[in-house]
Amino acid sequence: MADKTETNAQEKKGKLSGKLSVHTENLLPIIKKWLYSERDIFLRELISNAHDAIKKLDRLADLGEYKKELPTPAINVNIDKGKKTLTIADNGLGMNAEEIQKYINQIAFSGAEEFVKQHHQEGKENDIIGHFGLGFFSSYMVADLVEINSLSYKENSEPVYWQSDGSTEFTLKAGMKKEIGTEIVLHINRDNEDLLDEEKVKGLVKKFSDFIAVEIKVNDKKANSMNALWQKKPTDLQEKDYHDFYKELFPYEGEPIFYIHLNVDYPFKLKGVLFFPKVRLDFDINAKGRIKLFSNNVFVSDNILDIIPNYFNLLRGVIDSPDIPLNVSRSALQTDSNVRKISGHIVKKISDKLHEIYKEKIADYEKNWESLSPFIKLGAINDEDFYAKIKDIFIFKNHKGDVLTLAEYKKNNPKVKDKVLYASDVKKQSLFIDNIVKEGVDVLVLSSPIDNHFMQHLEMKESPLRFLRVDSDTSANLLQQEQKSEEKVSEENKEAIEFFKKSIAKENLSVKFDVLPEENLPCLFVLNEQMRRFNEMSFMQSLDTPSNDESMFGSLILNDENPLIKKFKSLSKLEVKESKEKANEIAREVFHLGLLQQGLLKGKDLSSLIVKMANLLEKS
Repeated sequence: MADKTETNAQEKKGKLSGKLSVHTENLLPIIKKWLYSERDIFLRELISNAHDAIKKLDRLADLGEYKKELPTPAINVNIDKGKKTLTIADNGLGMNAEEIQKYINQIAFSGAEEFVKQHHQEGKENDIIGHFGLGFFSSYMVADLVEINSLSYKENSEPVYWQSDGSTEFTLKAGMKKEIGTEIVLHINRDNEDLLDEEKVKGLVKKFSDFIAVEIKVNDKKANSMNALWQKKPTDLQEKDYHDFYKELFPYEGEPIFYIHLNVDYPFKLKGVLFFPKVRLDFDINAKGRIKLFSNNVFVSDNILDIIPNYFNLLRGVIDSPDIPLNVSRSALQTDSNVRKISGHIVKKISDKLHEIYKEKIADYEKNWESLSPFIKLGAINDEDFYAKIKDIFIFKNHKGDVLTLAEYKKNNPKVKDKVLYASDVKKQSLFIDNIVKEGVDVLVLSSPIDNHFMQHLEMKESPLRFLRVDSDTSANLLQQEQKSEEKVSEENKEAIEFFKKSIAKENLSVKFDVLPEENLPCLFVLNEQMRRFNEMSFMQSLDTPSNDESMFGSLILNDENPLIKKFKSLSKLEVKESKEKANEIAREVFHLGLLQQGLLKGKDLSSLIVKMANLLEKS
């Protein structure tokens, strides 16, 4: 009664204190169904626990607390299809009845954490994987009944047996195990009987525990490589070791170009190997899963954008750090200051490596530019600091295949001042390239999917720099400016231009006469630079903005030296009806040829042109 009176008094004062309570019968279903992102993680958790038991015994031996001869470390996964059981056994330190009560019956009490505190050993702070004391309960995602048989390393320990069906009820009694260690027996439920397939289980071991430094056998066959290359010292490795490891991780990727070995002890612990792969022109910027996150050699995730910025998605490799905070299920990151520091360090190491290659292996840098450039360009666009670090090592290739920097381009092409003329498709734009090259100006080749974004970024950062595609109206005007700024269009040409525009029903189209490098070429269609860029950027970003082909019309250059254009001019001046009709027809077909050059001729107009060409061939 006194307690109730005191509580009422506290309530009246607006103050109430006490202890929160947890109902185990409500907690267990949450752990079993919602804590872990995928059911297969249960095997990772149980193998990690087995690994920890072995490492704990090893540490006790080092500290002189276990004086007997250590058994050869081993984790055995055995499948019995008849009994529908999956057994994970280790020869680690084992448990007695008191420890099972403490670590198994007491949910979320981490035996690993307690052990590390009690048995600290310099240099081996990260040997133990476990943290939360929940991994064992992941077994109930796939099992109706779980049994434990264990024998502790401690003197005069008795074997112990434990079982539970995942409810709050359990059985604990004397067991029959003869050798130290623990075996967990899972009675696989009906929904998960695919886990009784040996190849399936071997695949899960390979995915989650391939690099654990303890041999894992599935039905007495070794299932893990134990080759955690990133944990070795770079000085102990050769080029071949890295290439072999890359093939092991990514067997269908071919050879990598370069690699970075990460090995940091302060202010955080970080190890890993990152590879620069050969990248095709059709690379997917948003692809994931190429960099795998490990914690103490145990696979955690392949979606780690908080550590590796998304512009380095193209990299491949492994990162392992016990200082990266994970969520309780160890399947995702908990972002904190360490993650940001690690991310910054990785970006710095990448920029340092690129500078090293540029300075010490310039021939390799130039040869592999096509594969390196997506990393560099994406990084430059998305990260101001990265841009500042690597802007001096941007290189470009011109139409002849020569390599040059932006500074070299400006120096070699004073005629265009702060402009850069480029081609996105050398074959398709060859006529335009020839027209510019004859003026003594270099043409750069920028054909990667990322180049539109990259050029706009450079224009913003390096103003007044401007990139002009060779088939743009701005590019054409630039080269004609000095020569023709004082020229006036003749009255005859004015009339011909007006006639031409009426014939094709494009009153606002810019039409001009000029001499083109190829006499047999009747016209050259140049595009509106701004609208072309807008349309291409909309397409790249998958926007719903409809593409309007006419919005890209820049100007049509009619070749004054071409016989067909000369004929058009002469016919357009005559007052004879048939001559006018013939001039109209020539104008329309020349316009269609111009559109065809740029891939803008479509539908009925394209079909009509093809039919006319076929008829001409038949007559000839």
